Amino acid sequence: MRTELVSEPGDHARPNEDFASVALPASGQGGVLVALDGVTPPRSGTGCLHSVPWFTARLGGALTELTVSLPDVPLVDALARAIAVTAGAHAQTCDLSHPRTPQATVVLARWSARAVEYLVLSDSAFLVESPDGAVTAYLDDRLSRLPRASLATDALIDAHIRNKEGGFFTAAADPSVAGRAVTGVVPRGDVRALAALTDGAARWVEKFREGDWADCFRLVRKEGARELVDRVRALERADAEERAYLGHSKTHDDATVVYAQL
Repeated sequence: MRTELVSEPGDHARPNEDFASVALPASGQGGVLVALDGVTPPRSGTGCLHSVPWFTARLGGALTELTVSLPDVPLVDALARAIAVTAGAHAQTCDLSHPRTPQATVVLARWSARAVEYLVLSDSAFLVESPDGAVTAYLDDRLSRLPRASLATDALIDAHIRNKEGGFFTAAADPSVAGRAVTGVVPRGDVRALAALTDGAARWVEKFREGDWADCFRLVRKEGARELVDRVRALERADAEERAYLGHSKTHDDATVVYAQL
């Protein structure tokens, strides 16, 4: 088995808000992949004493432990338990009802000799390559399908569409959100390799249109996860002047790629 994990902050002056892990059980059978993209908090605050990296480390650590140690527990239940455990760690000190309480997108995958299970919540991507080289992208595209007018301001998003029916969902403090995730199972024999990308790395496809998901996957498999992140950074630097002109300050985003060749 070959695995790669690259996670780079968008700004080296700030902590990386992503979390990623690959775990191989001691039995030698199967494995687990976790990738979280922490939601950057607004300047107005989150009602929480803790940072987004604190949250993603807690949630990601709980997900890694639960999915490895409890292989018979469905991924939706594992995510719900991990959210509950993480919420319990700061419920006494923080306002977890705040719409911007620390939260994250989620990609989970667990494989055995029989199957590959997956879960995707919000705008990170999970890619699966079959033995014949075909690549399938499993996405939660609810955010991308929303009218642009509904995304005009943070206040509008928080009041009407963040973790609300008809909007989009992230892992925050409500365990029931796990039931909103995109999930599925692929027979193990139909999978040669898989990858998880936070949206900072998925920009190569979704923002810069350098290729489709199959092209992106082949790039990672042949040249490595680091090469994909480096190419995204080069594209972002080239785009920086236009972004500054338009008043957009976030040239770079945290970028994480996890790859596993089974």
